[in-house]
Amino acid sequence: MQLGVRFFVSSILLGVGLAMDAFSVSLANGLNEPAMKKKRMCAIAGVFAFFQAFMPMTGWLCVHTMLRYFKIFEPMIPWIALGLLAFIGGKMLVEGIRGDEEDVRRGTLTPWILFVQGIATSIDALSVGFTIADYNFGQALLASGMIALVTFIICMAGLRIGKKCGTKLSDKASVLGGVILIGIGIEIFITGVFF
Repeated sequence: MQLGVRFFVSSILLGVGLAMDAFSVSLANGLNEPAMKKKRMCAIAGVFAFFQAFMPMTGWLCVHTMLRYFKIFEPMIPWIALGLLAFIGGKMLVEGIRGDEEDVRRGTLTPWILFVQGIATSIDALSVGFTIADYNFGQALLASGMIALVTFIICMAGLRIGKKCGTKLSDKASVLGGVILIGIGIEIFITGVFF
């Protein structure tokens, strides 16, 4: 594929499509931490952007090196995403129902949980390696970079919206955030298994 308008438009649209799960999780993170500083917001959006770029490149490398092994792994992707997001969302939900809101806001989004969220929301992007399989390495890298940029922008928007709503819903923000994460996991699972 040549670098032209079609390449850039398809990369941006691919980025928007892939970033929707990360947007929803960013929304939940913003709900959970309404006093979040801009530096932390950039770090969170950066993690999601990194994984949204890393996974398609990994998928592209799998297509070009070990396709048959990747095909074996592909059916497990929805199950992994469901498990990770259900675990994190369930933990937030339980803490919110117990009324540990202050504890939830102070420490739920640890680097480890953010790492797990990044993987869970981007694991389905591994299969994007198939859609960009006809790209050369430079084109695949550029497309992945564009996906990362789009994801970063969309996640920043999700965090801002979540923060605004989180201030208004601060008494049960983690309950709502947990429900959102579990819902995203179910959506990834249903889409991956049935469609």
